[in-house]
Amino acid sequence: MTTLTREEIVRGLAENRESPNGAVRNAHAEALAGAAETNGDRALFREALDNLINAYLYSSESSRMLVPFARLLQEYDKDPGAFSHWDAHSLFWQFKWVATAISDSPGIPLESATGWLDEMERRYRIAGYSERPVREAELWLADAIGEDERAERAFRRWLAAERDDMSDCRACELNGQGQYAVLHGNDAEALQLWKPVLDGDLTCAEEPHRLLATSLLPLLRLGRADEARSHHLRGYRMARGNESLLPSVGKHIEFCALTGNESRGLEILADHAAHVAPLANLDDRLAFHGGILVLLRRLRELGHGRTPAVPYEGTPRTVDELYEVLYAGCLDIARQFDARNGTTRVSDRFLVQVGREPLLAALPLGVRSAALPQTAPAPVPTPTSPGSEPALTGAAFTDLVERARRARDLGHPGTDALWAEVAVRLDTQPEVDPLVRADLADQQALAAGRRGDKEAPELLSAVRDDYRALGLAERVALAELRLAGVAAQSGAAPADVRALLRVALRSAEALDAAEPLRARRIALAELSAIRMESYLRSVETPDGDDHHDHHGVLAAELTDFVAAHEGIAADLVAEAEEMLGRVALAQGDPERAVPLLAASAARAVLAGRPWQAVDALVLRAGVLMTLERPEEAEAAACSALEHAAEVTDAETQGVVRLTLADILLQRGDAAAESAEHALAGAHWFDQAGLTADGGAHARLLLARAYAGDGRSAEAAEVLQSALADLLEHGDQQAVSVREFLGDLLRRLNEPRPAAEQYLLAAEVTKDWEDPRPQAGLAHSAADTLNDAGLAVEAAAAYERALELNRLTGEVPVAEVRILRSLAWLELREEVTTATVTVARKRMEEAAQVLETALATDPGSPGLRSELAQTWHQLAQALDRHVNTNGQSHEDDEEDSEDTGDTGDTQDAGTEQLADAGAERAAPLSPAEVDGLRLEEIELWDRAARVYAELGPDHLRDRFQCLNNAAWTEQERGHADVGSARVSTLIDEARALPEDDVPDWLLPAAERLLAQLNDRD
Repeated sequence: MTTLTREEIVRGLAENRESPNGAVRNAHAEALAGAAETNGDRALFREALDNLINAYLYSSESSRMLVPFARLLQEYDKDPGAFSHWDAHSLFWQFKWVATAISDSPGIPLESATGWLDEMERRYRIAGYSERPVREAELWLADAIGEDERAERAFRRWLAAERDDMSDCRACELNGQGQYAVLHGNDAEALQLWKPVLDGDLTCAEEPHRLLATSLLPLLRLGRADEARSHHLRGYRMARGNESLLPSVGKHIEFCALTGNESRGLEILADHAAHVAPLANLDDRLAFHGGILVLLRRLRELGHGRTPAVPYEGTPRTVDELYEVLYAGCLDIARQFDARNGTTRVSDRFLVQVGREPLLAALPLGVRSAALPQTAPAPVPTPTSPGSEPALTGAAFTDLVERARRARDLGHPGTDALWAEVAVRLDTQPEVDPLVRADLADQQALAAGRRGDKEAPELLSAVRDDYRALGLAERVALAELRLAGVAAQSGAAPADVRALLRVALRSAEALDAAEPLRARRIALAELSAIRMESYLRSVETPDGDDHHDHHGVLAAELTDFVAAHEGIAADLVAEAEEMLGRVALAQGDPERAVPLLAASAARAVLAGRPWQAVDALVLRAGVLMTLERPEEAEAAACSALEHAAEVTDAETQGVVRLTLADILLQRGDAAAESAEHALAGAHWFDQAGLTADGGAHARLLLARAYAGDGRSAEAAEVLQSALADLLEHGDQQAVSVREFLGDLLRRLNEPRPAAEQYLLAAEVTKDWEDPRPQAGLAHSAADTLNDAGLAVEAAAAYERALELNRLTGEVPVAEVRILRSLAWLELREEVTTATVTVARKRMEEAAQVLETALATDPGSPGLRSELAQTWHQLAQALDRHVNTNGQSHEDDEEDSEDTGDTGDTQDAGTEQLADAGAERAAPLSPAEVDGLRLEEIELWDRAARVYAELGPDHLRDRFQCLNNAAWTEQERGHADVGSARVSTLIDEARALPEDDVPDWLLPAAERLLAQLNDRD
């Protein structure tokens, strides 16, 4: 092995600290520690050991930190004085990690574990630290070995002990306190303890990541499913791919298994297939694999034992095979703990976990998951097979048939289910009325016709003959009408369809005058003929004819039908009115469609068929939105949802909810309610097999609703799951969706993936005639690349955005902001005369663009504000140049905190980024410094005057300019001039009505004046 120099080791440690957590980082940290020991530099060796401990901590090998910690402790005992205050603090802090690692390592004897705990207590006491962390460590060791009384004492002493700078952060402590409550069955108490962490008020490196996972089952047990869903979407996003959070990943997998989301659980398992292995940390392995086992057991129960899972140790495994190997491994680990602890507590808890039953049959999560493969359906039990349902009594069977007939006659959505039950029960009856068999055959023939089966005409003909033999002429007439419908559906010749329609109408008209259904059968035949004749006309004249004429004929026929049958068959008249509404829309007359659709829905409800009103109401809601009548649209959609209660068609249920969700989201103040309906809509579309179509649109709407409700992490998780489907719906949607996802990722402080989405969207638009979309996307990508610290890539993206914006020829605000961002990028790495010259040129170019635009629109407040901002930023850039020469005014930053303003907020924070990377320039001469300061003051004064003219909305910007100018005057030795500026502003503010002066202004200005006078 090549010996590393000290410089190489130092550089390697710096790189290692920034590397992703995991085995690669650990191996590098081990090599660096070995090289540092060989080098002989004890301080460097201690630093390398500390780095190695931290690397192990945030990986699946955390138990391996014991050896380097012991070495580091030896170094401390040899020479405590060699440890700085921070080094010693870090060492004692790591004692807590080690105490946990020892407790979680069954290979370490209990006596050694207890000894380490005693050693921790002794050293903390000598160092003057609180016993609080010691008692927490004691609690979990006592709990693991079944000493509950000792655990309770340790818990009480933990809470009673004073917090000091060795105590865990409040977020981590609340995690432990809540987990202890859960162990004692107090889910509600735990969630109350965790609330500040789950709400984001208390955070740390791994919180709320861990608690979002830990809270899932307590929430489900308390019936708070909506919160559990939210915690899963947020929490899994945080834990995904993080080695040290594999136990949390296992909890998310278990949650999926217990809520009917087995397919989602399998996808999470696949995401972490590389970690389904014999992990070094046995406690983490037990937790992670335990969650996986809950999923695998559930899949086996559902008949998916032979479904491929993920490989284990390089060998592909089915669900059954993976279950067996993981179960054996986990049980072995649990028994190792039991042997060490002298109790069966660990294995008992493991067995309880693996045996958990689902807490919810189905909890829609909103994310898209591939459906599980179909398994062979269980055989339907025959009447004589064991466990089959007992035969119905004759009266009960007769009642079932009557309910099925009533549902059929009403057109109830549950009709098919009732006849399916009749079919199952039929052969259990000793004698069956031939009419029952005919009715059942009729229902089955109708279903075949809806499916387009080839045998449908034959089945319907047989049904017609059966009814004719039974003397039921009205059923014969209905069967003949259905034969005409099936013929049209199958593409029969128009003449043949018309012949069948005439037969059906003659059959209806030939019914006895005393037949109660005669009028209805005639009306149904006429309406069917109107509908089918319209279709046949379109078939016969597909090209070149004026379809508006077809619509006019159809509208006239339907209008006559409504007038003729107003009091005969309300549901058929309702159907005709809905058709009239659709014709009106086809003719471009939405105003006429609205009352027709409303009348159709109202008539269907009055006819006792509310489910029939659903389609008309959904359509009416959409039309009303296009007419900008949102309140009426929302009322229509809500009514549709109410009347859809008995609808069994999954697609219809999805459409209703999607419509209402869209309307609510557009309302602007109902994002949370919109999300509920979009979530349900996605679930229904999935049930209908339309995941890639309606389901994708529902998820897009759900993501937008979540974003509107401030739930960006959930929005991003949902949107990413549906991204592949959404990209298949055209370039416009692809661009919109990628831009939306980029915005979400940027909001979540994930700049690199955000920039990727913007760039991919821009790629789609590159051949579009209008350059504006590509320009905007390139600008967003540049800002985001800048946020990610990728200066070269950001500069290239800004240059491309600048080029595209200039092609648009529109108001130049975007162009100006790009120029300012490019200026700040010049100063990012170093601030020299050369880089400041380039930055100045960019700023001056931006000012020239604005001045040119103002020449044609001098009153534009937006352009004037941008010009003032450009002068403001140019002054800041010059000030940066002065500061690199050591001529700084430290109080400037302090006063910026007072006002809450840190400079420009419009150009991607580039000024702040420049500050972080700036290197000291070559010294400036006193004359150069003074000249720059004078220019700064002039620019700030110029900007402040414009801000003053623009009014109260720009008071903060104006004050910042005055602040900067005043301090710069003070540095030039003219504090009185700076104070005069501020005094003028104070006098001006005091002269204004009290309500016109922001609360912050006078206190900030008076404080600034006092500071300037003190310096003077």
